[in-house]
Amino acid sequence: MHIKSLPEYERPVEKAWTYGINRLSNAELLALIIHTGTGEKSAIGLAEEILSIFPEGIAGLGSCSKEELVEISGIGKTKACAILSAVELGKRISTTPGKRRISAVCSEDVASLFMEELRYLKKEHFKSVLVNTKGDIIYIDDVSIGELSSTVVHPREVFNMAVKKSAAAVILIHNHPSGDPTPSREDIETTRRLVKAGEILGIKVLDHIIIGDGKFISLNGLGLNT
Repeated sequence: MHIKSLPEYERPVEKAWTYGINRLSNAELLALIIHTGTGEKSAIGLAEEILSIFPEGIAGLGSCSKEELVEISGIGKTKACAILSAVELGKRISTTPGKRRISAVCSEDVASLFMEELRYLKKEHFKSVLVNTKGDIIYIDDVSIGELSSTVVHPREVFNMAVKKSAAAVILIHNHPSGDPTPSREDIETTRRLVKAGEILGIKVLDHIIIGDGKFISLNGLGLNT
């Protein structure tokens, strides 16, 4: 059934305008993004098909690739880019502090800042969050992107930008694509090596946070940050 065949109050645009965008289902929201369907199915029908392909549902869009999307009948470059753009906007909004103050000494605040950006990634991304003497986050440095199993991080890569920005301290953060944030032996050894390097440079490593799927672990909280 084409959307124009639906009663007006059931059409995504009219429904969103009248009752609020939060009243739309995942399929209806996705239908607004892809805008049109195909000759055989409406935009909502196509959206439902897209969501059904991912076992995790809407969360699957967080890590899908353009190659995966264009394999779906009815999804070309334009629709694929529209979907990926919406996903990227969501990630950027969720990781932008805005006017709210982020406490660099609170692992929960820092983890929440990066959770939606990192939880779906299929490779390990290592970041360094630079902090000034007041505890404000002044810069976020993308240090490295590793393979699925591990990220090799060298002290000069981690502290290069921290020195340039005159950071007083850093918070290390990376994700585990497996979804399990439990630190590996390599994670612990890397952290201790970076803590020692920071002591030499006079830049304190406040914490190393590992992001999993909807959960995180603070090595400082576990007493492993020394």
